[in-house]
Amino acid sequence: MTRDDDDWLGAAWRALPFRSRRMVEDRANGRTLWSIGQQHEMSRERVRQLLLKAQDQLCDYADVFVDDWRDHLMALTVSPAVRGSEVAAALGVREHLGVGLLVQAVGAEPPLTWAGRLYGWWTRNPSALEVLLRVGVQEAPLRGEDVAVTFASAGVPDDVPLLELLGHPKSPLVPGVEGSWLRRRARGRDAAYLYLLANGEPCRAEDLLEPTGIRRKPAVAEALRRDERFVQLRLEGKWALAEWPHLNGTAYPNAAEAFVATLTELGPLPKEALFVKVGERYPVTLWRLQQCLLDDRVGMTEDGSIDLVARGAIPIEESEPARPATMAADPAGNVFGIRLTVDKDILRGSGVVVSSWLTWQLGMRQAPMVKTFSIVGHPTPIVLKRATSAAQLSSLRVLAKENGMVGGCEFVLFLRADDSTARIEHACARQYCRAARAPL
Repeated sequence: MTRDDDDWLGAAWRALPFRSRRMVEDRANGRTLWSIGQQHEMSRERVRQLLLKAQDQLCDYADVFVDDWRDHLMALTVSPAVRGSEVAAALGVREHLGVGLLVQAVGAEPPLTWAGRLYGWWTRNPSALEVLLRVGVQEAPLRGEDVAVTFASAGVPDDVPLLELLGHPKSPLVPGVEGSWLRRRARGRDAAYLYLLANGEPCRAEDLLEPTGIRRKPAVAEALRRDERFVQLRLEGKWALAEWPHLNGTAYPNAAEAFVATLTELGPLPKEALFVKVGERYPVTLWRLQQCLLDDRVGMTEDGSIDLVARGAIPIEESEPARPATMAADPAGNVFGIRLTVDKDILRGSGVVVSSWLTWQLGMRQAPMVKTFSIVGHPTPIVLKRATSAAQLSSLRVLAKENGMVGGCEFVLFLRADDSTARIEHACARQYCRAARAPL
């Protein structure tokens, strides 16, 4: 509190009973009516009445010394946040605890933010400031020099302690390098975006480990792959920003579409010549081009050229892949077992890549193909997809959790080919199982 003997509010404040002044101070410091009442041995209602009485006394003084003060304060507090010093200036006084009682008399209160109430500021629309702050947050990631401009454009008053609010533990943003701010739930990707923006040219995943704080190169690639702001340049393998106009664009969403479009336009081609033509349109590795031969729209002619199945070519089937040690089948080839480990992909619901030996055994020798396997008592089936580049299992997260498994647990997924059913079994040795050792 600032003691002020020179203005009318200071005199009005000193005219209040000492106990009322203490209650106003305690209330301004965030204490509840109940705790104040406990201290003074009175009910919450009695505390409320004394606070209102003190407010009425100060309002009576204001009526004498300031013309139309209520109208002035109501106009001022239309703003989402007005500093207490501005309110005091409108009343012709210095900052004082009594200012709070007067501004509350016109229905104003401290603005709400994700950090709680912004004390020392006033508004008659307490939720407005947080709404404007979140509008600014939507523009993240933000470089240091862009922070003030971004939030000012969103309508946040200039003097609001922006950096203090952004740095609060409940803020949706976290600090990055050189004064930047990143989204809390996407800090790695946002850091990569700002790094590429500053670097001005594509980078390899390993170059982004330090800027993003991500420890492993595959994790960087996986994070960027899921974000439409990034694109991976074929052959080079470098990552770039999709917004960069100088990148070599392509009209094809993936290699398979480029493959089919090339055959549609040029007709049958020897495999080597086809690979060259597709590479000119959509730069991609030789391995990926080999996988495109398994697309169900592509086949081989009698003379060994590659053409479209729609024009009479015979579909191409892959040869049997080697069986991985984590997979097995019964002698009749009807029940297949796949041993898996609960990893981060399963825990977040991502598809799990598996050996194409499984899809080959199930007759899924072209792409795309999909088989579903139902589970008794469970509404969501297991889905096995055969794409041109890999085979993938999905919908394992819920099953793992329902069976009490955690990260690191091992389990076996059984698939039956005759009735398209599946079941799952926890396969950890109990003495080594993390789920078994976890406290209840």
